[in-house]
Amino acid sequence: MHRKVLLEWFATSKGQILQQQEAAFLQRSITVSCKQIVVQIGALGWENDFIDCSLYQQFYVMDDEQDPWYKSKVLRGTTVALPFKSESVDMVILPHSLEFDRHKHQVLREVERILKPEGKLTILSFNPWNIYINLQYMKRREKHTPWIPGLVSRTRLEDWLRLLNFEVELAAGFNFDATRINSGHAEGRGQELRVAAYGIKAIKRCYHLIPLTPIREYQQKFAMAKLINIPLEQRQYDKDS
Repeated sequence: MHRKVLLEWFATSKGQILQQQEAAFLQRSITVSCKQIVVQIGALGWENDFIDCSLYQQFYVMDDEQDPWYKSKVLRGTTVALPFKSESVDMVILPHSLEFDRHKHQVLREVERILKPEGKLTILSFNPWNIYINLQYMKRREKHTPWIPGLVSRTRLEDWLRLLNFEVELAAGFNFDATRINSGHAEGRGQELRVAAYGIKAIKRCYHLIPLTPIREYQQKFAMAKLINIPLEQRQYDKDS
């Protein structure tokens, strides 16, 4: 399923329900100041539902095929080589763009590269175990595309993030009734099947190694105690007592 066809699905009744929940999650996840740099990879068209572009003057949306909300700044580029300097971005948003990219690992590595230390990352993705989502994919898939979507489960995505030194701060599951926010632990299989999509908020951690000085070889030394000359009268007193 092409990503543009996917975004058209958000205009349906169920898509609108999911859109409202995801917009609320994104709005809570954006905790950076208005002067910091926020980059969204993949346009949605409803960016005004979760961010005020008039306040965030350095909010950029990168997409090669479609346009975001008209007040957003649009960039054209490739996801495998993001057009940003290393450690120059404060927050990155991946809204339903990672699951439709063939180079998922490279995209995450590029995101880690451009993020500043302690930078924020928010990801929205569909649940591969949801039957309805897979049926929608097969219904709307284009010719010469795989029959099975390349969706990634939340637990696997969290494992990928940990390998890149990301700490998952919050995870949420979205369905067509309500939003359930949890601590990031895996749900049971029965409940996981009901989740249509999920969101992850992570923080880039930078760990610095503390160099240790080499330990010198320990050489044992003997200390000679000072001999005390006890007077003859004192030694005789101790002997009689």
